[in-house]
Amino acid sequence: MPVMIVTGTGTEIGKTVVTAAVAAVALARGRTVAVLKPAQTGLAPDEPGDAAETVRLAGPVTAAELARFPEPLAPATAALRAGAQPVRPDEIAVAAEKLAAEHDLVLVEGSGGLLVRFDAAGATLADAARLLGAPVLMVAEAGLGTLNATALTAEALRARSLTPLGVVIGSWPVAPGLAARCNLADLPDVAGAPLLGALPAGAGALDPAEFRTRAATWLAPELDGGWDGAAFARTFAPGPG
Repeated sequence: MPVMIVTGTGTEIGKTVVTAAVAAVALARGRTVAVLKPAQTGLAPDEPGDAAETVRLAGPVTAAELARFPEPLAPATAALRAGAQPVRPDEIAVAAEKLAAEHDLVLVEGSGGLLVRFDAAGATLADAARLLGAPVLMVAEAGLGTLNATALTAEALRARSLTPLGVVIGSWPVAPGLAARCNLADLPDVAGAPLLGALPAGAGALDPAEFRTRAATWLAPELDGGWDGAAFARTFAPGPG
C-alpha cells in the first residue's frame, strides 16, 4: 500500500489529525512517510497548512503541497477567485508517484469530502485515487448524521471502482451520546468497510511526543496500530431501548 488516499465524509472532522496518526504509527514501525496536500485553501502563503500540521504531530514526514489558495472555499472555487490554475488529478497522481518512489508510504489528504471539486471540469479526489489505483481511508464523525454521509461516500467510491479501505472516527467524544455509541456498530455496516480506529476528541492538541506515543492505540492493525475495535464497541455498547 505505497499510496493511501485520506478523505473526509465532510469538513472539520479530524482528517488532518487522522493523517498524522497514520503517519506517526508508520514512522514508529520504521517506515518512511510522505504526506501530500494537493490543494490547501484558506491560508496565507506563510501560514502552516495541513501538511505542516502532520509533520508537527507525527515527526519527520516529508510534506508536499501542490497549490495554495487564500480563501476558505472548495479548491475549484478558491482557484477561480484567486485567478490561479487549479490542481488537476493527473498532477496529484504524478506527485504522489514521485513521492512513492522514495518513501514507503504516501498519504494524500483531500480537501473536505471525496467529491469536492478541484477544477471547473468537475475533477475530484476520486479521480486522483482512480489514476493511482489507491485505497481510500474515510474519516467520519461520531454522532448523528454520520451514517448518511459515510454511506454516500462509500457508494461514490464503489461507483468509481475504488476501494474503501475502512472508516476512522476523527473525534470520539469524552462522553459519547446514544447516537455515537450505536454508530460503532452501524458505521462499518453502512460503509461496507471495517471500522479502523477512533481518535479521542482533542488528540490534535496533545503534545507531539504524547501524540506519537498514543497514536497506535487509536488505529487498528490494518493501519499498523493496536486498537481493538470489538473491545472498543463493547465498552460503549448502548443498553436495550
